[in-house]
Amino acid sequence: MGGMVVDAADRGTVLSPAPPAISLPALFLRFLRFGCLAFGGPVAQIAMIRQALVEDDPWISGARFNRLLAILQILPGPEAHELCVHLGMVARGRWGGLLAGLGFMLPGFVLMLGAAWLYDAWLLGRTGASGLLLGVQIVVVAIIVRAVQRIGTHVLEDRLLWLIAGLATVATLLGVPFWIPLIAGGLAYAVAARRWAAAAVAVLAVLLALALHNGTVAPVGAVPALPAVQAGIAALFVAGLKGGLLTFGGAYTAIPYVRADTVGRGWLADGTFLDGVALAGVLPAPLVIFGTFVGYVAGGLGGALALTAGMFLPAFAFSMILFERLEAVVENPATHRLLAGVAAAVVGVIAATSVQLGWATAARAPALWPVGTIFALALAAAWFGKGRWLIPALIAFGAAAGWLLFP
Repeated sequence: MGGMVVDAADRGTVLSPAPPAISLPALFLRFLRFGCLAFGGPVAQIAMIRQALVEDDPWISGARFNRLLAILQILPGPEAHELCVHLGMVARGRWGGLLAGLGFMLPGFVLMLGAAWLYDAWLLGRTGASGLLLGVQIVVVAIIVRAVQRIGTHVLEDRLLWLIAGLATVATLLGVPFWIPLIAGGLAYAVAARRWAAAAVAVLAVLLALALHNGTVAPVGAVPALPAVQAGIAALFVAGLKGGLLTFGGAYTAIPYVRADTVGRGWLADGTFLDGVALAGVLPAPLVIFGTFVGYVAGGLGGALALTAGMFLPAFAFSMILFERLEAVVENPATHRLLAGVAAAVVGVIAATSVQLGWATAARAPALWPVGTIFALALAAAWFGKGRWLIPALIAFGAAAGWLLFP
C-alpha cells in the first residue's frame, strides 16, 4: 500500500496518498499489466488507471489525479499514456516515468507489429479481402466523424472558436499547409480581445496561404501533393513526431498529419491507412499505435520503430522534461487561449480530413448505396452506443457488411 505525504493543494495542508516503495522492475510490470488491459480507448484506459492507483491502491489523491488529468488533456499527446509516464515519475523519478510509459505502450506495439506483418504478408493486394476491408474502412470514417463531433463539443466553446474551426476546414480542403491554420488560429484567439491584432493575424495567414499555394484547388479526396520518394527512416520519424505534437483533443487528431506525410507521399493508399486505424481501435493500446502499422507498411520494421518513436516521444517528453512545471505552464491564461485556438483549428483540420477520407473511400466502391447504408448505420451506432467494446463491434460489423455487399 502507498504511504502518506503532505499535499497543500488538497484542501489545505492534509495528508495525501503516496506511492509505495516499489522497484523499477515491479513498476514496469505493473504498467505492463495496464497496457495488456488497455481496451476501449482513452476513457476506459483512464478509468482503469484511476481505479487501480486512486481507489484500490492509492498513489495519489482523487483531487490531484483530476488536476493532473485536466492538464494532460490540454497538452498534445495520448493522455492515458502521458498519465502513466507522470505517475511512474511520481513513484520513481524519470526512470520510473520511462519504464511506466514503455510498459503501457509495449503490449499494443507488439500486437500491432504482428498485425501489420500479417496484413502486409497475407491481405494487402488480395482481391478476396477487398470487400471485407472496404466495409471496415467505411466504418472507420464514421467513427472519425463521430470523434470530430465529440472533440468539437469540448473544444469549440464560443463563436470565435467555431469560426476558427470552420476556416481551418475550408483551408485544408483547399490544400493550404496544415501549419498555417494552426498558427493563425492559436494567435488569433490569443489576441482576440484586440480586434485589430486578430484581424492582422487573419490577413497575414491568408497572404501566406496564397503565397505558398500553387493556385489550384485539390480534389476533395486528395492529400496535398508531396514529392514521391522512398519511405526513409528519418522521414517516417518526422511524420510520427508531427502527429505526436499535434494530438490536441484526442488521438484522432494525429490522423491528418500522419496521413499527409505518408499517403501524401505515395507510401501507402488511403484504404490501407484506414485499415491501420481500424486495427488500432481493437487492440489494447492508445489509438496512436496506428502509427506502428503505417510505419511498417511504408518502411518495414525500421519504419515501424521510427514512426512509433516519433509519435510517442512528445508524450514522454512533456511529462519527463516539464514534470515540475506542467501546472504553472498550462494555467497561464495566455498559454491557455493559444492552445484553445490551436485545438479549434485542429478540429477543423480533422473535419476536412474525414471528408477527404470519406470521398476517397466512396470512390473505391462499386456502388454508392451500400456505402451510404454501412456509413449511416455505423454513424448511428457510434453516436448513440457506449462501452469499451463498441469500436471492435463496429469494425466487425463493417467487415461482415463489406463481405456481403462488396463480393
